[in-house]
Amino acid sequence: MPTITVVPENRQVPCAEGETLLNALLDAGLFVDNPCNGKATCGKCRVRIVSQNAPEPTEADRKFISEEDLEAGVRLSCLVRPDADYTVELMQKERKHEVLTSGYMPDFDFCPDVSKQLVTVHKATLADQTPFEEQICAQLGVASIASSVLSDGTGLPGEYTAVLHDGRVIGLEPGDTRDLQYGVAIDIGTTTVVCAVIDLLTGEELGSASQVNAQKSYGLDVLTRISYELEHPEDGVQKLQTAIVDSINAMIGEACEKSGVCRSNIYEIVVSANCTMMHMLLGVNARSIGKAPFSPVFSQSKDLLASEIGLQAAHGARLYCLPQVSAYIGADIVAGAYACQLKERGEKTLFIDIGTNGEIVLANEGKLTSCSCAAGPALEGMNISCGMRAAEGAIEEVKINGSDVELTVIGGRKPEGICGSGILAVLRELIATGIIRKTGAFIKKDRLAEDDPRNPLIGVLEDGKRYFIMHQGRNPLIISQGDVRQVQLAKGAILSGFVALLRNENMDMDDLDEVVVSGQFGAHLAPESLTGTGILPAEVQDKIVYVGNTSKAGAYMALMSHQAKREMEALAKEMGYLELGATDGYERLFSECMNFPAPSKSAK
Repeated sequence: MPTITVVPENRQVPCAEGETLLNALLDAGLFVDNPCNGKATCGKCRVRIVSQNAPEPTEADRKFISEEDLEAGVRLSCLVRPDADYTVELMQKERKHEVLTSGYMPDFDFCPDVSKQLVTVHKATLADQTPFEEQICAQLGVASIASSVLSDGTGLPGEYTAVLHDGRVIGLEPGDTRDLQYGVAIDIGTTTVVCAVIDLLTGEELGSASQVNAQKSYGLDVLTRISYELEHPEDGVQKLQTAIVDSINAMIGEACEKSGVCRSNIYEIVVSANCTMMHMLLGVNARSIGKAPFSPVFSQSKDLLASEIGLQAAHGARLYCLPQVSAYIGADIVAGAYACQLKERGEKTLFIDIGTNGEIVLANEGKLTSCSCAAGPALEGMNISCGMRAAEGAIEEVKINGSDVELTVIGGRKPEGICGSGILAVLRELIATGIIRKTGAFIKKDRLAEDDPRNPLIGVLEDGKRYFIMHQGRNPLIISQGDVRQVQLAKGAILSGFVALLRNENMDMDDLDEVVVSGQFGAHLAPESLTGTGILPAEVQDKIVYVGNTSKAGAYMALMSHQAKREMEALAKEMGYLELGATDGYERLFSECMNFPAPSKSAK
C-alpha cells in the first residue's frame, strides 16, 4: 500500500491500491478544495507532488494547469492513483468565511414547547406507598413517564425539576433548575451552517457558531452529494450524515463555550434546511431527489429524539425539523416565507433566495406559489475559471473606470479568485461598458479603436476566444467566455422563474409591491448587481429589500413558539408549487431571459 507524505506537516497518509490521491487525503481529514467531487471538471483539487515520481500529466491536467506548474509537479489529485510512495504539498488552506447569521424577524408571542415544573417527592411510608412516578404524575397532570426518564438517577425523595416538551416529560433533574432552559436554532445550507444557543425563558441569543458545511468534501452542491450516495451505496448516506452531525455537535459546543451554557441544559434543537440537507441530516437516502420526477422520501416536519442521530444535548432532548413543500422548495424557504409573513401581508410580494438553486415564492394577496430553478454553482463562485467561495482572498466587488479595474477583496488580501458577488459585479461592469454584448459574447478587439480604454482589458487566446483581464500577475485572474456563459445560464434560470410565476398569476412587474431577497448570497449583493446583470428586471430595483438569513429566523421562531411550528406546517401544505419544466412555452421563455441588458455606461 503506497504511503503519502504530506509536507510541511510531515504527515503520513495511507493510500489503498487503486484509490485516488484526493480520496486518500480527504479520508485523512486534510483540506483539498473539491467542488466537483473528483469528476475532474472543476480543476480545483490541485496538489504539488514534490517527490521525483510525479505521474505524466493527463489531458484534464493540461486543461486546468499551466505548463510551468505542470513542470513543478502540480496535478489534479482526483486523477492521481498512486502506485508508489509520494511526497505531496497541499496548495490550499481553508480560509475564514463570511457567514450570514442574522435575518428579519417579526414580533411574535413566546410559547416554547419546552417548559419546567418543580415537583416534590415525599418518602414512602407503610401508610403511604405511592410510587415515585405516580407522585410526580399527579403534580404534573400527566398519565405516565417514560422508563428512560425514570431510570436517569431518580427514585429518591426530594425536589425535582420536571422537563416537559409539548406536555410530555422528557427529563427529571434533582433540585430546582427552572432557570436553566435552553434550545438551539440551526440553519443548514448547502454551503454554510449556522447554529445559535437560545435562552428559552427570554428568547435571547446567547452564543452562535458558523462553519462551511462539512459535507463540502463530498461536493459543493446537492446533486454532487447525491451522486456520492449513488456511487458509494455501502456507506455514502452514513458518511454524509456523520459529517453534518459531527460538525453540528462541534458548533453547539463552541456556542455553549461562548455563552457559558451547559450542553446538558439544551432541551430542543430546531433545524431549517433545504430538502436534500434535511434528508442527509436524518440519514435518509436522498437519491430520489436527484432524478425525475424528483420526489423526496419525506416532506413533513419531524419530531424525534436528538440522540437518535447522534446530536449531543440533554438526556431526552428533542430534534424538530421544519416541514418542506417539495424536493426543491425546502424548509428553509417555508421558514423564510413564514418569517417574512408573506401570507399575512396581503400584498403582491416576490420572495427569492438565490444560490445553487434559485427558490422563488410569489405572494398574491395571501396566496403563495413557489418554484425552483437550477441556477447552478456559478453564482457561488464555482464552475468559474478563477472562482472560489466567499472567503478571505476572494474578489467581492469590481469597478471598471476607463482602462482601470478596481477590485475589493475579502479580508483586504491579495486577490486569489472571485466569489459569487464578485462574479455578478464584474458581469455588471462588462455589460455596462459594452465589453460583452446582449448575447453574452465579448466585443471583438479588432473593432475597437486603438485609444479605446477597453482595449487593454480584453485578451485573445490562440484559438481566437476572448477574455477579460481582471488582475495581472504570475497567475492572472480572468473572466473567460465560458465563465460568462455559466452566469448567463444562471441568470436565465432565475429570471425565467420570476416571470413564469408572474404569468401564472396574470401579473406583471408593475403589480409587485416588493421584492424580498433572502439568504447568504443575496445579502452581499447590491441591487444594481442584480438588475445590472438582468437577474432581476430593472423595474424592480427600487422595490428590492434584503432580509438576511430568514431560514435561521424561522428555526428560531419554531423553537420559541409551539404555534409557529403548527402554522409553518400548515403553510407548507398550502403553498403551491409550479414545475417550470412542465409550463407551456418555458423553453422559449428561458431562452429570452438569457439575454443581458443593454450597456448603461458610455461605450463606443
